[in-house]
Parts: sequence; C-alpha cells; structure tokens
Amino acid sequence: MASSTKAPDGAPVMRRFKRGFRWGGIELEPYKLGGYQGVEFRGASRQVLIGERGEQVNFHVRYFELEPGGFTSLERHRHSHVVIGVRGRGRVRVGKTDYSIAPFDTVYIGPEKPHQLRAIGRAKFGFFCIVNAERDKPTPL
Repeated sequence: MASSTKAPDGAPVMRRFKRGFRWGGIELEPYKLGGYQGVEFRGASRQVLIGERGEQVNFHVRYFELEPGGFTSLERHRHSHVVIGVRGRGRVRVGKTDYSIAPFDTVYIGPEKPHQLRAIGRAKFGFFCIVNAERDKPTPL
C-alpha cells in the first residue's frame, strides 16, 4: 500500500505510519531551522505531518521527538499550541509550573506563555504539537 495518497489538487490525503515513529513521505527535520543562534535545545527533531504540502488548513500538525535528556528551547510567542504526548514521558513547563506528561496527556499552551518540553527517563519522548499555520517567531527566554 502506498505511503501517501493525493487529492485532485495535489495535496496529500494520507500519510502512513511507519516503524520507529516515522511517517511515509515525511522528512525528519532538525527541531529548529536557521536563524536561531543562541537558543538552547538538545536532542530534538520534528516531522511536519500536515500543513506544508498544499493542505488547505489554518493549522499545522507536527511530531516532535526528544532523545533521553533532550529538551526544546525555553521560549514564548503570540500564538497557542496544543501538545499531546505520544511516546515516553516528558515534562512541560508552562509559565512557572511544570507538568509531567505521558502518552495521550494533552496540554494547552496559551499565547505569550513561556514554555519548554523535556524528555525524562531513559526513553525518547515524542509528542504531537498542533499550532497555527500563520505564527510569529518565538522569543527565546
């Protein structure tokens, strides 16, 4: 079966889940792309599942993965996120509060809220992040 099917307008309709938390036709990307000098993060990667291949949506669905001991940058911005744990365990800081997150736990991160995600334990921590398609650049903290 194909890893991707396309709509008549050329946008992907389906991305097949593969082993190792990868999806057919989706490239594994670095967590941050260019222009983020001085922003601290470690052991982080992402895959954009919906939102960069012609889909007519106002949101993006991304899968992030943190290696054991890995973390995202501590940042804030004007847009919101929804984070859904999928694999392993993590900790998310929202404002001044830390929350443990396990598979299927869901966290809302509001506009201008400082936030950071960390893998805890010896396993990789994977999570979906749903975010506005049009968004501002993060402000590192």
